[in-house]
Amino acid sequence: MPIKIPTDLPAFDVLTREGVMVMGEDQASRQDIRPLRIGLLNLMPKKIQTENQFARLIGATPLQIDLSLIRMSEHQTKNTAADHMESFYRPFSDVIASDEKFDGLIITGAPIEHLPFEDVSYWQELKSVFDWTQSHVHSTFGVCWGGMAMINHFHNIDKQMLEAKAFGCFRHKNLKSNSPYLRGFSDDCVIPVSRWTEILRSDVTAEPALEILLGSDEVGPCLIEDAAHRALYIFNHFEYDSDTLKQEYDRDISEGRSINVPNNYYPGDDPSMPPQNRWRSHAHLLYGNWINEIYQSTPYDLNDIGS
Repeated sequence: MPIKIPTDLPAFDVLTREGVMVMGEDQASRQDIRPLRIGLLNLMPKKIQTENQFARLIGATPLQIDLSLIRMSEHQTKNTAADHMESFYRPFSDVIASDEKFDGLIITGAPIEHLPFEDVSYWQELKSVFDWTQSHVHSTFGVCWGGMAMINHFHNIDKQMLEAKAFGCFRHKNLKSNSPYLRGFSDDCVIPVSRWTEILRSDVTAEPALEILLGSDEVGPCLIEDAAHRALYIFNHFEYDSDTLKQEYDRDISEGRSINVPNNYYPGDDPSMPPQNRWRSHAHLLYGNWINEIYQSTPYDLNDIGS
């Protein structure tokens, strides 16, 4: 089944050209099934790029997905056109006011990891989002800074600054091969990493409610299950396009910033060569498994979510 998104959302044309099944509102309404309602709380400055990345992954599953784009109520982005935000995004305050429920919610990262959580301008509202998920969302997926913020809120685990940016493609071990979220995974896999902070393994293992599913000897825990809060936290970027790390590297070089060549990304670590995508298949596996787990366990009646 396809993902249901507005036909005038840029992702509609992008995914159609890539062969991802998408459908508009009229076509979806003719199918006598309940689509899974998935929300994307997009905290990234490049909204359209992030929409494409996540829609691509959840749109490749065999279920109909109704994707809703959500933003923080007061925070304004300078990197995405105002008419795009007005046309396709709803502030979280509107979602709260209409008492909506979701089968799944993805909370993205944000390029603010150098700030203490409490110094983030929308931190208080974001904490209310985390609490709201416990009564209005069946399963939540926190990504990169979004995952670090969630694990801080629910378990008081703080992020730690790294001496140098973890940047590139790193091998990760499958630490829980019988997890339904890792169904079909190899014993290890490559995942893009781009962050200045980390969550310490010792802090995670000290919490009995948390379980590390994927981890790296070089860059630490990656994917964590928090069953008590019906949540997954991933600190790295399976959703990245083939050239996302290149864009970040080229940006930093052009701005004169000190940045290392992304690890294990370019052939021979040569930035003049086209980068290689070594993570695409596992990215689809992870998000497909997450969608399947939601489908198998979410109530048919949305009103029963959180009961």
